[in-house]
Amino acid sequence: MKTVALFLLCSTAFALAPDAPADPSRRQTVTAKPDTCCCAPPIPTAAYSAKSLYQAEGSFTDDAGRVFRLGELRGRPVVLTMFFASCGYACPLLVADMQAIRAKLPPAIRGRAAFVLVSFDLARDTPPALAAYREQHGLGRDWMLLHGTDDSVRELAALLGVSYKPETGGGFSHSNLITILNREGEIIHQRAGLRGGLDETVAALTLANRE
Repeated sequence: MKTVALFLLCSTAFALAPDAPADPSRRQTVTAKPDTCCCAPPIPTAAYSAKSLYQAEGSFTDDAGRVFRLGELRGRPVVLTMFFASCGYACPLLVADMQAIRAKLPPAIRGRAAFVLVSFDLARDTPPALAAYREQHGLGRDWMLLHGTDDSVRELAALLGVSYKPETGGGFSHSNLITILNREGEIIHQRAGLRGGLDETVAALTLANRE
């Protein structure tokens, strides 16, 4: 397992949200679900560690059309990659590796882990397109497919160390990176490339669930 230190470089890439209101009856929790409105509710960040991705301010929309913040994953180990649905080579391999990681987990841990795909194809990977991708690939309820704004996607990519660039013809050149987050949203392992390293990734994910 390798520990990734990229937050030492980019921990100032985002600001903490304002403190939660003093009145406990008005305090929102990380697990609160958004009301039917156009934006996600703020999530208090004071309790997050300096290395937690969950301090990021960006919000996303899942493939069911629900506004989603990464902080909602707090308490679960997470397997995350950035991709685009129309990719013909690297992204299908990344998703297949994530499925293989899932299959290698003990059942108890498999039931707690979240598998997250975040698209950087803002134009085409709309929530309905991601819903179709979920159906096509048989991804269950423990998978989250997220569409974001340009700002939220770029912020997350910077925190993960993922680079991507549009290419002629509608494709993207991009990093191939599977990231493991512990229950507090801290990066504890990254598998780079498209081959190998799954056993180490499974071990990291298992440890994240035991901490």
